[in-house]
Formats: sequence, C-alpha cells, structure tokens
Amino acid sequence: MTAFLIQYNRRTTESVVTQFAGPNGRSQAMRERLALEKSRSDTDVEIVTLSGDSLDTIKRTHSRYFQGKVRELTPC
Repeated sequence: MTAFLIQYNRRTTESVVTQFAGPNGRSQAMRERLALEKSRSDTDVEIVTLSGDSLDTIKRTHSRYFQGKVRELTPC
C-alpha cells in the first residue's frame, strides 16, 4: 500500500498531495503529517494521511479532498 499525505484547504478547496511509497511509506507520511501539524498556522488547512493501492482509489473514497485544484508532489 502507498500512503498519501494530503493538505486540504477547506476555504479554497485546494489540495497538495504527497505520495510515500515503499514499506516505510506510511510511517514517513505520518512523521511528515505530525511535523506539518506542529507548524500549521492556518486552521482552514486540514492535514490527513491516507493509505490505498493508488491515488485513483483515494480520489474515489475521499473525493472531497479533490474538489478543487490538486497539486501532486513527490517527497524529497
């Protein structure tokens, strides 16, 4: 399974999606999520970590995060 870190702005409906693949993907995504939540200044930004077999599956099961502009990133 692949983990996806989603930063969703409830006000603008824009999302930033970062994909974390591999056996440690879920734990890497969770660490990044916790770091982002610590430094988050905008309470309209929701930060979630979801796991699935593909981004298409996540888009179907959690469609509200993909209503507006979506920017996909790869982790550094």
